[in-house]
Amino acid sequence: MTQQKTPRSMVGIAGIVAAATLISKIFGFVRQLVVAAAFGLGPSADAFNYAYTIPGFLLVLLGGINGPFYSAIISVLSKQNDKKSSPFVETVTILVGGVLIIVAITIAVFAPQFIDIFAPGLRTPEKEIVRVIAIHQLRIMSPIAVLAGFIGISFGVLNANNQFWLPSISPLFSSISVILGVGIFFLQADNQTSNPEYLVQGGIVLAISTVAGATLQFIVQVLAQIKAGILSQLSLRVDFHQPEVKNTMKIMLPATFSSGMLHINLYTDLFFASLIPVNGVAAGLANAGLLVQTPLGIISNVILVPLLPLFSQLTDIQYRQELKLRIRQGLILSAFTMLPLGALMVALSLPIVQVIYERGAFDYKDSVLVSSLLIVNGIGMFVYLGRDVLVRVFYALGDGQTPFCISMVNIGLNIIFDYIFVNTLGAPGLVLATLGVNCNSVFLLLFILNRKLNGLPIMEWSLPILGLAGASVVAGVTSFATLQLCQIFLGNHGLITLLLQLVISSSVGLCLFGIITAIMKVPEVNIFATKLLQHFVK
Repeated sequence: MTQQKTPRSMVGIAGIVAAATLISKIFGFVRQLVVAAAFGLGPSADAFNYAYTIPGFLLVLLGGINGPFYSAIISVLSKQNDKKSSPFVETVTILVGGVLIIVAITIAVFAPQFIDIFAPGLRTPEKEIVRVIAIHQLRIMSPIAVLAGFIGISFGVLNANNQFWLPSISPLFSSISVILGVGIFFLQADNQTSNPEYLVQGGIVLAISTVAGATLQFIVQVLAQIKAGILSQLSLRVDFHQPEVKNTMKIMLPATFSSGMLHINLYTDLFFASLIPVNGVAAGLANAGLLVQTPLGIISNVILVPLLPLFSQLTDIQYRQELKLRIRQGLILSAFTMLPLGALMVALSLPIVQVIYERGAFDYKDSVLVSSLLIVNGIGMFVYLGRDVLVRVFYALGDGQTPFCISMVNIGLNIIFDYIFVNTLGAPGLVLATLGVNCNSVFLLLFILNRKLNGLPIMEWSLPILGLAGASVVAGVTSFATLQLCQIFLGNHGLITLLLQLVISSSVGLCLFGIITAIMKVPEVNIFATKLLQHFVK
């Protein structure tokens, strides 16, 4: 690796990541719209959400820009000079690739067994077609296991060399593949959406397009590394005795298992979802999750990508106070962004779903189900991002064990919550159970971090967060009231009418939130907003 690492400002990195991630998320939205229009919440889409649990889990876990592979690579490379980087990257790549090839083969061979374990409710006459499609899809998508590991390593290497644009924008290539594959198939369907043969073929097309997209995403990463001169010195050397390799594995392995535990909670949710007699619950969870994960993913990258290297550089005891200030910054910015968005999700859930999804095979009945799931998702948006901030602090401190242990505890807790809430609330209970688990994670992470860093001013941090929460509630109530008034005067039918109501209602709520926040004068919010505005004005 020959490029010299030149530090960039947090706001500068945030601007790059925000723009690139926004573009990727837009394409991700379009991808989901195409899939929803083609299949609705029918068997093809439902099956895909069961089949994609393993490859999707691996792609997010191993290949995600904030995943443990990325975090471990960044933690090591940010402390290394360029001359020592190549042998380290080569060894980690070969080690990870060998393990994941075995994982991919196992997934393909035992696909029926995996589907039966994760979704036993599909083994009924009413849902048998979903099971058949899911098995086909899982076998087709098994190579994603290998691609995911390579993508995650590439993310870390590129970011360590100040390459932020392409890693953040590369997921759009995956979305483009699905948009083209499913879109062309749907246009040729000729209104055969209820035909069993169409459902099976559509499910296969969806799986093939997904694999093609992951492959394209990896190829783009490789080309970027070649262009930057990162791969020019690679010679496939293997040295497992390097201290950097051992340090990476020390962080990566428990971090992978820790993050993986969260996805085991997803498996638990899908297990119970398959037992709910309502059709399309798994697809509904995915559609509602996307509406939350899109803004969450954008803002997560804006906050976490620039903060992670700072956390790693402030681990020495002499920088302890600065580290605490950065943790506070991450939590308050998470609250500032997630709390008002979550309030709008709750207040405007049904028209949001109708405007985004209700077309083609996706009808009003589907909108009602997804809306109920979106409400609970919106409540937990701040908790999701706050947990990620705290986990990254532990990774920077070289402690992947603590998040892992907490995640292990949460597996049992999630099973209990799923059982209780699904029996009382149905499908929304699945999301509520996840929210409960994440709240427990935040509490335990703060408690342990408080002891590890010899005290955190948690009460002092809580005041601005509670203020932002109160402002968000006011904004949500105002948005809902505005929506009701709009429906009285404009009605509630037609895409343009619904879109206009959303714009008016959300604008009123966000403006009120902005006014209250400005009055509160939270330093982190004011500084970040000012610098971000200056960056984009330039």
